Amino acid sequence: MPTTIRMPEVLAGVTEAAIQSWSVAVGDTVAVGQPFAEIETDKAVVEYAAETSGTVLQLLVAEGDAVDVGTPIAVLGEPGEAPGAPDAAPASPAETPAAAAAPSDPESAAPVAGAEPVFEEDAEVPAAPAAPGPVAPAPGERRFVSPLVRRIARERGISLDGVEGSGPHGRIVRRDLEALIAAGRGEVTPTAPVPTGSAAPAEPVAAPAPSAPSTPFAAPTGGAEPELIPHTRMRRTIARRLTESKTKVPHFYLTADCRVDRLLELRRELNAPDTVKVSVNDLVVKAVAGALQDVPEANRTWSDEGMLQHRTVDIAVAVSLDDGLVTPVVRGVESLSVSALGRQIADLAERARSGGLRQHEIEGGSFSVSNLGMFGTQEFSAIINPPQAGILAVGAARQAPIVVDGALEVGTVMTVTLSADHRVLDGALAARWLAAFVARIENPLSILA
Repeated sequence: MPTTIRMPEVLAGVTEAAIQSWSVAVGDTVAVGQPFAEIETDKAVVEYAAETSGTVLQLLVAEGDAVDVGTPIAVLGEPGEAPGAPDAAPASPAETPAAAAAPSDPESAAPVAGAEPVFEEDAEVPAAPAAPGPVAPAPGERRFVSPLVRRIARERGISLDGVEGSGPHGRIVRRDLEALIAAGRGEVTPTAPVPTGSAAPAEPVAAPAPSAPSTPFAAPTGGAEPELIPHTRMRRTIARRLTESKTKVPHFYLTADCRVDRLLELRRELNAPDTVKVSVNDLVVKAVAGALQDVPEANRTWSDEGMLQHRTVDIAVAVSLDDGLVTPVVRGVESLSVSALGRQIADLAERARSGGLRQHEIEGGSFSVSNLGMFGTQEFSAIINPPQAGILAVGAARQAPIVVDGALEVGTVMTVTLSADHRVLDGALAARWLAAFVARIENPLSILA
């Protein structure tokens, strides 16, 4: 009997994803574990491996199309088997609790196990296939587009036809869309509703009763009403995860000032040759790794079964995006040279901004670094990114008075704040780690050892 393959929840909390590219074609024989498709979310491109073996009878979603988690995307079966049977006679709700509802009642669809509910303003109603057979783009129509650009273009009704991407491998990125809008091709009617999918619900969602109004904001008296900007899926994910972190992870904070005159001098010396440039952030991340080696008890994360002692130092580096934040992880920082570390961070940041990160590149790690010094921020506290046990907030280097051997002099100071998970790090342990970090920053040759 044919087996329907549904859009998986490739990352926690993802409710919608797109097929960036198929790794199989109709008629191919697929084995369990074989690459089946590359699936694109708001944060990463994930390679999805087949969980069922068989012959590909039908591909139901075209490359580049986004559908809800749980939506049928392909049909597997025996060679020569009719692929239309599963779509014509879907399994009963008792057999498949996560099966999607009929198109005439899109709001009654139940999410797959583990999936987050889809908010009405973000939900897209997938259209049922018009006829059996693979849905594939015509030759030459495949486009590489970052998730952010695809979402904005869809919401504003902007056509990307003929746009030449300036990102990696010709990918269309945010700057290409901004240039398109500046050229006048991205204008839309201000009063037009945001598109929500290829098919409209059979019945409109009922508005709140006039007797009990509930609005998320109040219009200023005598002025224009504020504009409501719908939340993106990335923003909802950030809000959910950080709210969970602040409510479930017991944070405490330690702050220290580091004198960085010698660190800045070392950076100037490293950058003197015409080679890859090293940033202050690269040296900070390397110092974080060194401190975790000096105090290995801090290189742990919490689990319900016990502490996880990590054997390598894997550090997440916060990367700011146009509409959010992502924290790709650099693996084995302790074994990388500063220049190699800088190249990896730059590569991850570029691919984060173009939507090209892979699933394993945004998972794991025991510690994070968030640096706002380049924006002039002197001091701040960051929120832990679970399951990591700590995050270091790095402020800007500044001139400040310093007392040395009873005499006052001017030095360059950088303030850092450690946010620690008290389930993993007690106060004394966190203080030992922070002291080890400061020692490495103020004796920068130890960073290169």
